[in-house]
Amino acid sequence: MNIACAEKELAGSSSVSRKRYSLCYNSCRGFTLLELLISLVMIGMIAVIISSAMRLGIHTVNTGESKIDHLERTRASFTIIDSQIQSQIPLTFEENGEKKYYFQGDRESLQFSSNYSLWGGQKGYVMVRYKVESDETGKQFLAVSENIIGTSSSREARLFSAVDAIHFEYFFKDPTEEKGEWVDRWTDTANIPEKVKFHLIYGQKDIPMSIPMRTSGSLSQTSLAQTTGK
Repeated sequence: MNIACAEKELAGSSSVSRKRYSLCYNSCRGFTLLELLISLVMIGMIAVIISSAMRLGIHTVNTGESKIDHLERTRASFTIIDSQIQSQIPLTFEENGEKKYYFQGDRESLQFSSNYSLWGGQKGYVMVRYKVESDETGKQFLAVSENIIGTSSSREARLFSAVDAIHFEYFFKDPTEEKGEWVDRWTDTANIPEKVKFHLIYGQKDIPMSIPMRTSGSLSQTSLAQTTGK
């Protein structure tokens, strides 16, 4: 029924009928507007939910990629330290007529000679130095420097980053005792420890790595082993 016909029928009807038609028409028109408003609100809510889910998904992906990258760099750094320390060579220098090992260490630094270079791989002997340092945020990292023995030129790099604390320990065992102990400092230039332990601390979590020394002991022991080839 079109509007013209509806108006004609309305004109011929009673006043009561006209009122009923007017109320029905107005209520139908208002109900449609309410539905439109509800639809707009629902569409807005769905859009907000979708955009929030997308932001959360992007943040999760970025966080996951950052964690994977951090774990890969940490694993590679552990591999480098393990390779360098296990490739430690008991080279000596002479001071005041006394032979001494290059190996020295304390809680926040370590020095030793190795045939594994961070840059050159297993190509000749290098002097390696590890030192714990802090960045501008107060987090710690491990500064690595090495130079070919007998030269003054050196190269530097960073291993690990954004660590709450880093420190070294050294396994000391007295020849007269059955058990040994871990110490924070190694200043015995005539001996090399059996093991070195490296600690990475994130909050309350301590990640230790114990590395056995392939060549350890006193000068007389290592000299004898090198002479006999054992």
